[in-house]
Amino acid sequence: MTNQFFNRVLLGILISLGLSFQLQANENKTIRAYVGYVAGSSTDIAARIVGQALGEELKQNVIVENRGGAAGNIAADATAKSAGDGSTILVAQNGLAISVALNNALPFNGTKDLIPIAGFAATPHILVVGANSPYKNVADIIAAAKKEPGKLTYASSGIGNSDHMAGEMFSVLSGTSAIHVPYKGGAPASVDTIGGQIDYYFAGMPVGLAQYKGGKMRALAVTSKERFSGAPEVPTMLESGVKDYEITLWQGIFMPAGTPVEIQKRISEATLKVLSQQSVKDSFTKAGIQMAPLNQEDFKKLFLTDITRWKEIAKKSNIKLN
Repeated sequence: MTNQFFNRVLLGILISLGLSFQLQANENKTIRAYVGYVAGSSTDIAARIVGQALGEELKQNVIVENRGGAAGNIAADATAKSAGDGSTILVAQNGLAISVALNNALPFNGTKDLIPIAGFAATPHILVVGANSPYKNVADIIAAAKKEPGKLTYASSGIGNSDHMAGEMFSVLSGTSAIHVPYKGGAPASVDTIGGQIDYYFAGMPVGLAQYKGGKMRALAVTSKERFSGAPEVPTMLESGVKDYEITLWQGIFMPAGTPVEIQKRISEATLKVLSQQSVKDSFTKAGIQMAPLNQEDFKKLFLTDITRWKEIAKKSNIKLN
């Protein structure tokens, strides 16, 4: 009994030491942050703000790598297939929950292969048109869409992304139909909206707000329940007469399944710590990002709840992504 007890204690000590050495080794590794959208997109902007601060806090290099396409799923798949050693994180948005809810052909299991770590933003979309557009408000778009069903076009940063679903929700709740034109990111979608090739776009706030403030776009509404503090003069979709319309673009960090709990905790706590820094808050405000810190448990709840929500919406509106 004594020898067995001694062996168990010794084994426990060795395991603890091994884990300690592993964590120490991981602290020296470069962290690769995959972003499933092109440079200049809303999620890319947020990832670079958080990534820089996170790198300084962890005393590690955090390299943001854009792997755009497939509604962010290329980056998600790369993360899911990465080693769970703390060297890879995914900066994702609610497009991931949408894909998991609506796409049965994903090359990864969104609820088993990826671990929610921390949430850092929940920002409304902003409905924009080109500065020279004939549409002055939401009612103008609805009237034009009803007059000529299926003629108007709306952009998105990709099929299944949050801005795509914002457009789908608008069509469903306003009783209109329009042609969806997906792009490989928010930046190119904005270019064609400004140029008049696209009629309207539920842009990510960092992208749409900058163009609106710069005079290149006209802002018609925001998609949150309350007006956005960065543009209080712009009404909500609810105020504009679209009943039950509300959607925000949440963003956060995920890691591969198999990542040790201690590493998960370290990244989660470091993320929440940098979000409390005034410099990060100022960068978010300047970029038009609405900060919404969530610890690991609450972020996981948000992710799973959003998956359920989009399944219900898809069932009602017959939306499929595969």
